[in-house]
Amino acid sequence: MYDTILVPTDGSDHAARAVEQALTLADWFDATVHAVSVVDTSAASGLLSSGSVRKEFISQLEDGAERAVEAIETMADDSIAVQTAVLEGEPKKKIISYAADIDADLIVMGTHGRSGVSRFVAGSVTEHVVRNADCPVLTVRGTEQAEPSDGYEEILVPTDGSDAAGAAVDHGLELARAADARVHAVTVLDTGDMAASPTLSPPTEIVKQLETERQNATDEIAARAREDGLAATTAVLEGRPGTELLEYIDDHGIDLVVMGTHGRSGLDRLLLGSTTERLLRHASAPVLAVSSNEAADE
Repeated sequence: MYDTILVPTDGSDHAARAVEQALTLADWFDATVHAVSVVDTSAASGLLSSGSVRKEFISQLEDGAERAVEAIETMADDSIAVQTAVLEGEPKKKIISYAADIDADLIVMGTHGRSGVSRFVAGSVTEHVVRNADCPVLTVRGTEQAEPSDGYEEILVPTDGSDAAGAAVDHGLELARAADARVHAVTVLDTGDMAASPTLSPPTEIVKQLETERQNATDEIAARAREDGLAATTAVLEGRPGTELLEYIDDHGIDLVVMGTHGRSGLDRLLLGSTTERLLRHASAPVLAVSSNEAADE
């Protein structure tokens, strides 16, 4: 599933966590890792008026970028192929462009990096990449669940039964097979959105119908996991999707979340961008965001 993995880095601790995750996946899938660092020369030029000082400063940034990508080569086992590149330009655009050039199957990156003109893996950059990349993006925060490990034991796959969620399910199950992990197929009924007004409850028959549909969706995921000899559990929750999923992650020791970036619209929504982005920012575990484009391509 993953032959080419792109890992942007600035040498920060958050980026290092992402690198460790990427190298584990590269080992599992026999993938080539492309380590890149972007020197944001436009940000530097706005602060430095002297040409000679600016050149010296950019040279320092380039040296730092070289060290950042070389560190990934050092971290990788001899069995993992690593290619490095130092780019110049606006980080979020360069990452998207480079991913397209190498036909990346996966991008792995930290959610925060250095501040100031040398910043690279900042939240805004990561969110831009998640929204615009043609391939899935695995985001890694500096949390205990993101610390180096031999793999994942508990993988959460949220679903609302939509095509977008279905594309994420395929990735979640593939990773679960590689890690021999338990699959948590979970759906959230947002009854607040189904109500005609905040003070009214949706009709009981509508809730029951939706609950049945969602239970069937989670059961299907669990059945696919069990066919592969994996442990699987299901849950149908009620409440705000972002809140319920974050609580589930903490309560069940989830090591990885795999979810779509968009789901159904209107009253039946679950995996809207806002929910995915909330997990990207606040989840204690790494989050693999799979674009709805994945479903359209299949």
